[in-house]
Amino acid sequence: MLSENRILVTGGAGFIGSNLVDRLLEKGNLVVVFDNLSSGKMEFIEHHLENPDFSLVRGDLLDPEAIERACKDVDMVYHVAANPDVKLGASDTKVHLDQNILATYNLLEAMRKGDAKKIAFTSTSTVYGEASVMPTPEDYGPLIPISLYGASKLACEALITSYSHTFDIQAWIFRFANIVGPRSTHGITVDFIKKLKDNPGRLEILGDGKQEKSYLHVSECVDAILFAIEKSKEDINIFNIGSEDTISATEIGGVITEEMGLSDVEFVYTGGNRGWKGDVPRMRLGIEKLKAIGWKPVYTSENSVRETARELLSGN
Repeated sequence: MLSENRILVTGGAGFIGSNLVDRLLEKGNLVVVFDNLSSGKMEFIEHHLENPDFSLVRGDLLDPEAIERACKDVDMVYHVAANPDVKLGASDTKVHLDQNILATYNLLEAMRKGDAKKIAFTSTSTVYGEASVMPTPEDYGPLIPISLYGASKLACEALITSYSHTFDIQAWIFRFANIVGPRSTHGITVDFIKKLKDNPGRLEILGDGKQEKSYLHVSECVDAILFAIEKSKEDINIFNIGSEDTISATEIGGVITEEMGLSDVEFVYTGGNRGWKGDVPRMRLGIEKLKAIGWKPVYTSENSVRETARELLSGN
């Protein structure tokens, strides 16, 4: 059993954070969620409100005093809070600086002052940029992100590793593929379902539809996080988390139309080889490090997308 006793989860009311909170509570931990509910939803965590092992602190990571209070007497921090909208960086150049980099700095300062000594951080495949090696291993370099989101996450990683060395904080950094599943609020599956509900005969696909990426169901993502923390005990532990294959945007469109029971849907492409400025058209992470310690995914990318479509369409 992975039990750290008292755990703080930033962004615990969000998509990945709330799924993680469910599992941490199942394993017998005391869990404090710190969330400003800007993108997180009360409905994702309200089933825990009567649980004496659960508490919610409504606060913002840009408020140093609030996060310092929340970090007191904490055994471990799962830092999931972030602005995850990759596209947003092209129109708002400050949002990822504030909500990712400065937020992470404030959290690390609060940990330093509160003597919290363990942190798990949810990073992203976008730190690799347009990698020339696929599957891309954790030691690939140089890391040249092409989105402000990817740059902000790489900066957060650097802050965490430097705080780890300077202040004896043990760290786990997880670079995610595309994570999908129940409570998803954005991303291609959510986008396609919304578009097809609005117009069942036509689906707009950004780019040329040939973008090939790895997708992993959130249940397996949480499995991998907890497994790696239990099994890997270095001062700094960096792992990719993803599936072992890819699926194209057009193939995802096919899966979604099948699950919605639609036929004769016209696929319309916006053109170009990427969906937006900062989009990485091809991504597959190497997960040999995870496999070497005994974990590998069960789902393929298609399985993950299909299961997510079913969950979202059924209201789960």
